[in-house]
Amino acid sequence: MSTTAGAARESRARSVVHVLSGEHAWAIALWAAMVVWSTTLFLVMRDLFLDFRLARYDLGNMTQAVWSTADGRPLDVTDGVTGVQMSRLGQHVDPILAALAPFWIIVPSPLTLVAVQIVAVSLGALPVLWLARKHLGNERDAAMLALAYLAYPWIAWVAIDGFHPLTLAIPLLLFGLWFLDEDRLLPFAVCAGAALLTGELVGVWIAALGLWYAFERGHKKVGLLTSVAGLSWTFVAVRVVVPAVSGESSDYYGVYDRVGGSPWGIVKTAVTDPLTIVSAATTGGDVFYLVMLFAPLAGLFLLAPALAAVAVPQFAATLLAGFGAATDPRAHYIAGSVPFLVAAVAIGLGRLTPVGRRRGVVLVLTLSVAFSLALGPWPASPGRSVTSYWGEVSAVRADALRQAVSLVPTDASVSTTNRLGSHLAERRYFYSVPVVGRAEWIVLDAQDAWMPSRIGGDSHPDRLEAFHTRIAKSHRWTEVFAREDVYVYRRASP
Repeated sequence: MSTTAGAARESRARSVVHVLSGEHAWAIALWAAMVVWSTTLFLVMRDLFLDFRLARYDLGNMTQAVWSTADGRPLDVTDGVTGVQMSRLGQHVDPILAALAPFWIIVPSPLTLVAVQIVAVSLGALPVLWLARKHLGNERDAAMLALAYLAYPWIAWVAIDGFHPLTLAIPLLLFGLWFLDEDRLLPFAVCAGAALLTGELVGVWIAALGLWYAFERGHKKVGLLTSVAGLSWTFVAVRVVVPAVSGESSDYYGVYDRVGGSPWGIVKTAVTDPLTIVSAATTGGDVFYLVMLFAPLAGLFLLAPALAAVAVPQFAATLLAGFGAATDPRAHYIAGSVPFLVAAVAIGLGRLTPVGRRRGVVLVLTLSVAFSLALGPWPASPGRSVTSYWGEVSAVRADALRQAVSLVPTDASVSTTNRLGSHLAERRYFYSVPVVGRAEWIVLDAQDAWMPSRIGGDSHPDRLEAFHTRIAKSHRWTEVFAREDVYVYRRASP
């Protein structure tokens, strides 16, 4: 018996040594990094949420859509500008939000959406590992490149950019690329189909990927069918779904007014006045944006230029857009470019000699870590990037905001300023100051003057002050809380 037990212990010891050596050690290291990365970013976001530094735009908006779905009204939201009750599909065609309702039912908190986003983005490291393992032929190099994906600063930033369905396209596209690279068409179709549900423009990215598969990989029939399917999704979403739900064309045409104002208008401008297109896409901010995206990858995606070119449609969309957030590398708009650039690095390095591959992997990992330490959303970053991005809220003010929110009944309709919105979105009627609508309560932070517009928003302290004065003087509203520039009003009884 003792001999048998000893042999078993020896066998287990050999197994442990085997797991902790070679390929298994690198796999364990990657999984550990994913857990630490996800946990750290979630804790950062939890602190931001509890300190009222996250806002209605966009965490609160997504929270209302998911809460409404779980409550039996799929994707029902309150338009932040007009106060009209409508389907989310009239603004963006991202029905994947409805799939998050089960998560909400299990843990009903805006932080649930945050956790889903962070974990989903971290899982993108797995297809990067698999692609790199296949093309580099070395487990250590593959794991290092997957670690570089996690270290890439903009991946961390987009993982904590509030919550955006479009961000979920990053891991879905990476998994889809892996399956497509393996010619496994059914799981690719599942991943691509799920990615389409994250936004109306994702069809253009899928169409570009289909062209890559058709002409770079020689699978013309499947590739062209993929392109047609992707373009069809975008066409139906933009030209049919949004107008049918909202009653008008997409508001986001407006960001392209300077270059034509619509897809057809942009094409016409490109033909008749190409210098306008070139000028719009090559401002100082645009060039800086591209440098920030490319530098941590050392430009090595150019080793697989055809795959890297799949990112061109999204670059065109962001560089031609007339608002600054589109070319902020910390924003969710990188979802249509980064997956293809990272995959192009993994595949492109495989075309070098073994020494060249190793040097390329080390270079990308080193640069990504260096950029992340300097610019990433980490508590110890030299520039205190998180604070500079979301601003600071003192403990005293955070306590006042917390008390104000606690006064509003869970089922009451409410109008709020932006930062308070992430805490009050779990209700049917949810307005943004200065819209009141049928609100029974108004919760107002006099230091938060950001107000939404049809595209984006801006700070309007004069409008906020005028609104506050009007409400304070109105006999229709009763002040029930005032502390640290935070005010709560309840609609007076008739």
